Amino acid sequence: MGELTDKAKGLGNEIAGNIKQAAGRASNDPRLQAEGIEQERRGEAQNLKGKVKGALGDKV
Repeated sequence: MGELTDKAKGLGNEIAGNIKQAAGRASNDPRLQAEGIEQERRGEAQNLKGKVKGALGDKV
């Protein structure tokens, strides 16, 4: 995957994770909130991967 693909997927996971966290808080569901935190972190990692690929020229 290229830099932009990784960044886009990362952003999508961050957004979905934030939504899950909010839903978990609103419904008092700690499991859903934890899933949201995990998904947000996964998205942050994907975004970082995209930034590294951009810096190294997509050769990673």
